[in-house]
Amino acid sequence: MAEFTAADVKRLRQTTGAGMMDCKNALQESGGNIDKAIEILRVKGAKDVGKRELRTASNGLVAAVLDGTSAGVLLEVNCETDFVAKTGAFQNLAATVAAHIQAEQPSDVPALLEQPFLGDKGKTVRQIIDEANATLGEKIEVRRFASFAAGYVASYLHKSSPDLPPTVGVLVELDREDPAVAKDIAQHIAAMNPRFLSREDVPADTVENERRLAEQMAREEGKPDRALPKIVEGRVHGFFKDFTLLEQAFVKDSKKTVRQVVSDAEVTVQRFARFKVGQA
Repeated sequence: MAEFTAADVKRLRQTTGAGMMDCKNALQESGGNIDKAIEILRVKGAKDVGKRELRTASNGLVAAVLDGTSAGVLLEVNCETDFVAKTGAFQNLAATVAAHIQAEQPSDVPALLEQPFLGDKGKTVRQIIDEANATLGEKIEVRRFASFAAGYVASYLHKSSPDLPPTVGVLVELDREDPAVAKDIAQHIAAMNPRFLSREDVPADTVENERRLAEQMAREEGKPDRALPKIVEGRVHGFFKDFTLLEQAFVKDSKKTVRQVVSDAEVTVQRFARFKVGQA
């Protein structure tokens, strides 16, 4: 019998949105391996499994800071409870760390933590975070950030609750200035959560895995072998439509793709970042 705990079942449910018994059965079949259990649930048709993978249970906020229109930073800072996320001290900490990143341009989170803090050169960013841990009484951590500075940069922050700080944030970079399009695309990204810019940006192993899963699903459904190639390619195409920004239906006009919207505006989306607290 496979070894797994109630915590494993809970994590799988949070990750996939599947029912408790489905999660237990998938863990049993996978020998307790969470990643394999996710694939099993996908093959057996659990709703939205692919769209809810790799969730975490963190609280916190997403902050953004722009330097005019040519550079910007998006930052996620986590805490343990929404009570702390609401506090001015926590929100001010996030704002000052975002400003530090904008000014000092660290390469990644480990490099950031070792830098002398912009607001107090006698301390590192890590020490500032540690002091916040002690003051606020919770574990505070910088989870991730994105920094853009190669085009026209815009941001969008979304509150999931009016009494909480923003929990979804987007940074988007266009090849030229167009505030209206940048705002529309950023809001679309916040709502539709694309994982890639275009199908050319999807790693080959991800595409191959989607093909493998699509074939497994079709076989589970009893589809004839002769129909499998067409079914598989159709489902892979559906993956691109779901998860690549340029192929998604535009949230404000579903008759157009995002590619058509930016093409009509004669702009190019160069890159984007989307952070949601509690989601990979």
